[in-house]
Amino acid sequence: MHPASDTPAANPVDTPRRAGVLPSQAIRRMIADGAITPIETGDPVTDAQVQPASLDLRLGSTAYRVRASFLAGAENTVEDRLKDFGMHEIDLSAGAALETGCVYVVPLQERVRLAHDVSAVANAKSSTGRLDVFTRLITDRGVEFDRIEPGYDGPLYAEISPRTFSVLARSGDRLNQIRFRQGQPRFTAEELERLQRDQRLIPGATSFGPGLSFSVDLQPKDGPPVGYRARRHSGLIDLSKLGHYDPAEFWDPVFASRNGSMILDPGAFYILVSRETVHVPPDCAAEMTPYQAVVGEFRVHYAGFFDPGFGHEATGGAGARGVLEVRCHEAPFALEHGQIVGQLIYEPMLETPDTLYGVGIGSNYQAQGLRLSKHFRQT
Repeated sequence: MHPASDTPAANPVDTPRRAGVLPSQAIRRMIADGAITPIETGDPVTDAQVQPASLDLRLGSTAYRVRASFLAGAENTVEDRLKDFGMHEIDLSAGAALETGCVYVVPLQERVRLAHDVSAVANAKSSTGRLDVFTRLITDRGVEFDRIEPGYDGPLYAEISPRTFSVLARSGDRLNQIRFRQGQPRFTAEELERLQRDQRLIPGATSFGPGLSFSVDLQPKDGPPVGYRARRHSGLIDLSKLGHYDPAEFWDPVFASRNGSMILDPGAFYILVSRETVHVPPDCAAEMTPYQAVVGEFRVHYAGFFDPGFGHEATGGAGARGVLEVRCHEAPFALEHGQIVGQLIYEPMLETPDTLYGVGIGSNYQAQGLRLSKHFRQT
């Protein structure tokens, strides 16, 4: 029997906890404990929404057409700002078209109550990004897109702006996802170097800021094309129809020159692919960050989450390419084969997820190469 101590017990609120990305089993505990709940008019949060290191978020029943994109700001709720920017309401219960060039705000069916040391970051789902549907998360009193501060207790909203294709959306559709972080999980430069050496995260990659570099493939080994360019003024895409649409009606193949280069047209949207294969070990998560303007005037990858197990041999991946969603901005830009176009930032998981990315959970893009969204028939 241990002797009694006069030292008061540590306050659990002040006790630092290990940092890491919350895995699937921790997300399920958050749901069970009421930290993630449906809004009053929403359906229960289901296990099907839980991914290895993230939670899919569902559209609510109403979309608000707004005059401009906005953040709530430190003193306002999103509902307050909708009074300033809202134009009209659209019922999504039976499905409605979200049109190219318009901005919409949709209350999501989930709300969160985060612990004092748990923050969250959101991103468009892969299929959303590959349709060029720009989607961001906003919150009450939020001052950044796609970021939720520790301790936030409130509703979630999606800002949606189709850039190339108009889409038919319904209540319950999942356009974005949220990842939870306890503390500030980051690998040191030494840890990342050791992981790269031992796990071959991105073969041939070099350190690039806090992550590992990746480059573009404009000389595919299996022949042309090197990518696809979206055709503007195409038909409406129903988000519920998978493997349904003929790619030729929405995309033009892109071919590089003999020396492996192509010129990006301002305002055009492209699907390209990384030269390197990507591996995410089961105890790691990764995020592909937007392109940095210091290297060129274009953006790569709207949808940045890579789940534990992506491209990993333990889940049937054996390496998978990163699909690049590319938009050129102000001026034509010459892209060269092997040119570095961004970085992949790896983070430690709090614990290994009980489900990993791969065929076992019906993941759509394991072992992928150059591939359009799941809505199109595979060529």
